[in-house]
Amino acid sequence: MKLSVVILNYNVRYFLELCVLSVQKAVQHLDAEIIVVDNNSPDDSCAMIRERFPNVVLIENKENSGFPKGNNIGVAQATGEYICILNPDTVVAEDTFKKVLAFADTKSELGIVGVKLIDGKGNFLPESKRGVPTPFVAFTKITGLYRLFPKMFGKYYASHLTKDETGIVEILVGAFMVMKREVYLEVGGFDEDCFMYSDDIDLSYMVLKTGRTNYYYHGTTVIHYKGESTVKDKKYMQRFQQAMNFFYNKHFKVSVLFSFFMKLGILFFSFVKMFQGKQKPKLVAQDYILVSHNHELQQRLQIILNKNVGLIQQLPFSQTFSENRLTEIIFDTNFIKFQSIIEVLETNKSNSVRFRIIPQIADFLIGSDSSLDRGEVIGISDLPILRQP
Repeated sequence: MKLSVVILNYNVRYFLELCVLSVQKAVQHLDAEIIVVDNNSPDDSCAMIRERFPNVVLIENKENSGFPKGNNIGVAQATGEYICILNPDTVVAEDTFKKVLAFADTKSELGIVGVKLIDGKGNFLPESKRGVPTPFVAFTKITGLYRLFPKMFGKYYASHLTKDETGIVEILVGAFMVMKREVYLEVGGFDEDCFMYSDDIDLSYMVLKTGRTNYYYHGTTVIHYKGESTVKDKKYMQRFQQAMNFFYNKHFKVSVLFSFFMKLGILFFSFVKMFQGKQKPKLVAQDYILVSHNHELQQRLQIILNKNVGLIQQLPFSQTFSENRLTEIIFDTNFIKFQSIIEVLETNKSNSVRFRIIPQIADFLIGSDSSLDRGEVIGISDLPILRQP
């Protein structure tokens, strides 16, 4: 088998459904398997997977064992030459894995491959490519020097590469990681002593220490809703501090001065993330556009939203949007490919435009308005036309 896609889920049932649907389409012509590991979600994630995706390998943990252990459990069941660690709040294009695997096959001493990630508004996520957060690099991040002098102090976000350049990087994000399964097993997978948050940094660094090379590959784009998989609360802050302490204690000689700056940095990051995670009030869109061929769906959405819903039946579209009016674009995946959706997000990102997706054979709209947004799911169960066989 060529590829095993491992998706660790906790309590994000609707985002998981969208993710698995996109992955299923992306592996359609590959020798691949999809493994969903559920960390004892209180929602109906497992029931949904069993009913909707019977060919997916489902592992139901009896406890929330954390990101590292949950993924290690999934990889232990994998049989692919390559594995992909994938967050459940992601959407991949139909050709994502084909492109990444073709790239990976050309590299000797391959470590990990990451890709271009965007949020639900189409904005590039800089953590798609990073450098090792050594004490000095962490200091430039804490003080904001990397923003003021990116060429000199931009290592934290690997600024030697633009978002549209493929090249060597040190650290990749755990939302999307492709590597050979033997490499993952050689370094012991994710370190289970770290519950979450520095696990991807640690794994990337462990792979580098074997002499292999990690790559950022810009040739495909993946949506990462990001804010959906973690709530930024008091417990988050505590785990974030523990994770940072874990990484530095494991990999660096700790001096008194170093400890001082790291504690200061941890407090700073925790403070910022606490406010980043606060829910913002949802704005009501003035204009709605449905990308679909389905006129009946258009009419039914108009009833539910109590708004006029425009219909676009051809892509790409060159429509301009008013900066003074919020426009919501709704994609019907019965009509449009995920690859096309991603392209629209990247080319039409604007503060006055937001995007929602109706997964194929589903009864909800789903989307997110920024990398800090918790995400939104709107049930449209009174649309039986979506429940087509």
